[in-house]
Amino acid sequence: MDSDLQRYLDDLVSTARDVLGTDLVGAYAAGSVGLGAYQPGRSDVDVALLSAGPLTEAAKRTVVARLRHEALPCPARGLELVVYDRAVAASGTPEPGFEVELNTGAAMPFRRTLDPADRPAADGRFWYGLDRSILHQSGLPLLGPPAGEAFADLAPADLRRLLIEALTWWLALPTPPADQPAPGTEDAVIGACRSLVRHRDGVWLAKVAAGQRLIETGDPAQVIRQAVAARHGGPPPTGAQARAFQQRVRDEIAG
Repeated sequence: MDSDLQRYLDDLVSTARDVLGTDLVGAYAAGSVGLGAYQPGRSDVDVALLSAGPLTEAAKRTVVARLRHEALPCPARGLELVVYDRAVAASGTPEPGFEVELNTGAAMPFRRTLDPADRPAADGRFWYGLDRSILHQSGLPLLGPPAGEAFADLAPADLRRLLIEALTWWLALPTPPADQPAPGTEDAVIGACRSLVRHRDGVWLAKVAAGQRLIETGDPAQVIRQAVAARHGGPPPTGAQARAFQQRVRDEIAG
């Protein structure tokens, strides 16, 4: 692991323990760190903390104050932190279910949400169940029991529904020019690749690795090759190519 990232994660866990004391019962690196695909300068740092029970309003606000970028500088683009009651994490619920959500960093819009009911529906409510499914498989323990014990996976029907919701959300975003290469379309394509691999093969992979698996198993979509190459400096897909691929993936998952 990158040494700056390791120091940051150590400091984050130490600070969270200062705030929550014995109520902090788990800490896990998620996302690209958990999946072994962290890229300094490009990736976010995703962390899930587990509390012994629901947090007070004061504790939630203190977690945010102590862990936001201005108090504990994040060496990456930003930190995406979610705190869960351990009973929620172990329940397999598809609902958001978090205690605290914090997005913070030098290159990331600040977000603080202290109640799932305050999460705007337009921003998507599918993220959390999918993230906990990834944590169940690949969370990197920083404190506490193995992630597969701390986080329950989603039921197959819930997983399928959330994957469809995620792709529908992406397809509803404003589109770049349909006939021109557009930065960001590569992430839309390889994100859809990850969803498709999870649906077909039952495994979560990092986004580029998912794209490469589809290429290796004979998926004919040239847009996947272009999206993977764009991660290494090549031109990204056009808006039309990205949307057509996302639509195909959503249709396959929806059956």
